[in-house]
Order: sequence, then C-alpha cells, then structure tokens
Amino acid sequence: MDTLASLLAGNRDHAKRLSDSFDHLQEGQQPDAVTVCCSDSRVLQADAFGTDQPGEVFTVGNIGNRVVQVRDDATVVSGDVLYPLVHTDTKTAVVLGHTGCGAVTATYDALTGDMTEPPGIEHCIDLLAPRLADGVELLPHDLDRAAAIDRLVEYNVDAQISALSDSPHVPDDVTLAGCVYDFQDRYGGDRGEIHVINVDGERDPETLRETHPEIASRVSRYWSY
Repeated sequence: MDTLASLLAGNRDHAKRLSDSFDHLQEGQQPDAVTVCCSDSRVLQADAFGTDQPGEVFTVGNIGNRVVQVRDDATVVSGDVLYPLVHTDTKTAVVLGHTGCGAVTATYDALTGDMTEPPGIEHCIDLLAPRLADGVELLPHDLDRAAAIDRLVEYNVDAQISALSDSPHVPDDVTLAGCVYDFQDRYGGDRGEIHVINVDGERDPETLRETHPEIASRVSRYWSY
C-alpha cells in the first residue's frame, strides 16, 4: 500500500492546486485538442505539452498510440479518440509516438519472427500489425534493431494519421498532427522534446516548414520513405 499512499499524497497536492480550476467545467468540456499517446510511463502525456489545467486537452492513452478498434469485423476509429472530435467541438487531433516504443518493437517482432504474449497484448499488436507490415518491408536491410524501431515509430504515427484522415466519421475541419516524443537523443535538441513529422498527411519536412512556419523549428523526421 505504500505506492498507493504515495499516489494519494500527490493527489492531495493536485486537488489543492486545482480546486478553483473546475468552476467553468462543471457542465461540460471543450478541449482544444485530443492527444493519442502510447501507454508508457516515460511519456507524461499532458505534461509533455506543458498542459497543467483541466479542460485543455482530452487525453487518450493505449499501447502503440492507436486510433483504431475493431467492431463487427470492421476497423473503425476508436470511440475514445472520436468522442471529442464529434461531441466537444475539438478541432485538433495529435498522435504522439515515442522513441524506443515497446509496442512497435513487439509488433516488429511479431511481423519478423515469433511472438508470445498474453491475449490482451496480442490483440493490441494485431491492431498495429496490418499498419506496420508495409513499413517493415520498406526498411533498409542493413539497419540494426534500434534504428529499425525508430523508423517504424514514425511509420506507425503516419499510419494512425492516415486512419483518421480516411475515416468518414472524423470531421473535415479537424487538423491531424503526427508527432514523436524523443527521450533517446534521436532527433537532437533536449530530451523530452516533441517533433512534428506529419500534418494532415503531409510528411515532407520542407513542405511542412513552408506551409506551417509557426512550427517550422519543431518539424523533423528520422525517416523519409
């Protein structure tokens, strides 16, 4: 119970700090963005964007920062991602992958060899695998494992953005941004920086910088394919 006690102590500080921050949120929410991040303890989802107030970001977390689920044998945009885009007038969706992603690594292993995982984890990998299979085929053959995974992290983010873009349920006026959180010095800059690799399906860094000068310094890709 020591861990739970520590968590609750932290919550007490949280409640004191934010006690007046919920006044305007009693009847509903209108977050500026929905973020879809990987369930990884090294990626502090809201804090990664400097968000410290309730109501600003609708946070979704799962293994592999997926935006899809399977319903009636069809792949659709997950309800937890779609909800703010349909019901809270949220106009920005951010898919945030991260360097050294364990889910991408497990999917890579499943696509290139054997995999033994509990059924729940296997289900998550099965949702990622169809979108990563072509990326695995595109990888240069002389890459080491770490370099392959880093490229597939970007490929996975691109694939999730494509799933959002292709969905008839995602409103046309929603901006779709694909990013990578780097804590392994892959992109340069400080550890913990977020790098933009995709906006509305556009992946070319130079084009992104020209089209979106306000974020030009944050645009960087590890892999162009």
